[in-house]
Amino acid sequence: MSTTSTPSHSSAPDPNAAKRTATHLSWCPNASKKLAVAYSILEFQQSKKDMSLDSYIWDLENSSRPEMVLKPPSPLVTLEYNPKDSFVLVGGCYNGQMAYWDTRKGQLPVEVSTVEVSHRDPVYGAIWLQSKTGTDCFSASTDGQVLWWDVRKLSVPTEKLVLDISRKGILKDALGAVALEFESTLPTKFMVGTEQGIVILCNRKAKTPAEKITCTYSGHHGPVYALSRNPMYPKIFLTVGDWTARIWSEDAKESAIMWTKYHSAYLTDGCWSPVRPAVFLTTRSDGTLDIWDFLFKQNDPFLSLKVCDEPLSSLRVQDNGRIVGCGSKVGTVSVMEISSVLCTLQRNEKNLANAMFERETRREKILEARYREMRLKERTRSERGSFARGGHPGARGKHPGT
Repeated sequence: MSTTSTPSHSSAPDPNAAKRTATHLSWCPNASKKLAVAYSILEFQQSKKDMSLDSYIWDLENSSRPEMVLKPPSPLVTLEYNPKDSFVLVGGCYNGQMAYWDTRKGQLPVEVSTVEVSHRDPVYGAIWLQSKTGTDCFSASTDGQVLWWDVRKLSVPTEKLVLDISRKGILKDALGAVALEFESTLPTKFMVGTEQGIVILCNRKAKTPAEKITCTYSGHHGPVYALSRNPMYPKIFLTVGDWTARIWSEDAKESAIMWTKYHSAYLTDGCWSPVRPAVFLTTRSDGTLDIWDFLFKQNDPFLSLKVCDEPLSSLRVQDNGRIVGCGSKVGTVSVMEISSVLCTLQRNEKNLANAMFERETRREKILEARYREMRLKERTRSERGSFARGGHPGARGKHPGT
């Protein structure tokens, strides 16, 4: 199993003296070696007064210095190329503002949302939507809100959703978003990973805000740092949080259908291979990139690469599945080219992967049904016991003196 660095260069460090975390990566849609990187310090206490606000676009053919500097009003936590226009990017800031750039117009944003209408917390996710104009996007933040925007007019969001899973729309009860997912083949659906370890599945086209929150999936002990739908089987999705990566089916609500072992280092990001339905990648806080192929083996990664000594913080795979970018806690971006075995669809792989997903989903649903049946029996038994002891437990004390 061979792995090689890209022929051009394998890493690009944050050019600033005070190092910041490479929090998000986005590959340019039509230039194989161009990568936009958002840099910020997410630990509030550690940010310094003289900290650079700049983020960069790198051309990895020449990684000695950035090809372009982007100057946001506040450090960028997320930064995304428009998939239909390689000159346009949208960014979400640490202070909650949204900004968009047209690289033909220079380093400063063309438009920035005002503080009053923006998120109140860092913007952890910003994703372009498919629309006729190509100017629509949406964002999510730890302030518990999802906001929709038209970048031509960032003066006010076009729509908003409060992530209150009791469906009452109360902002103080909302869960904080740290991961956002949108699959263009499912244009009305999107998913949010929260600080509380819960994934929220939403339907944007539902009539009322309460109906927009379709259901929740709960399975991590801490924040859900990554959320990714399988490109060939969109009902199957991957989550990364605490010490595990988990694979879920939308149809099994109670539990993941597969999961990795618990690692000694916590996981920080993850995504599916864009070209192989059985392959996914995860990054760890000990500087390791793991590549999993669950048709080959389920208990261990197919390949583990020690990328650097500091924690890896972000991960992005190019659409060809071959070039992988990893960002680190100190702002170094490493780029690797993985061997063709891991980015070439294997014989019968689609059918085998689908059969495995279906089998595990079926098994999980049988377990769920059995568990529900046991809970019902338990409840019936305890209610019978309480009636035998003198009526329904809620009935006592209602009428003083009886």
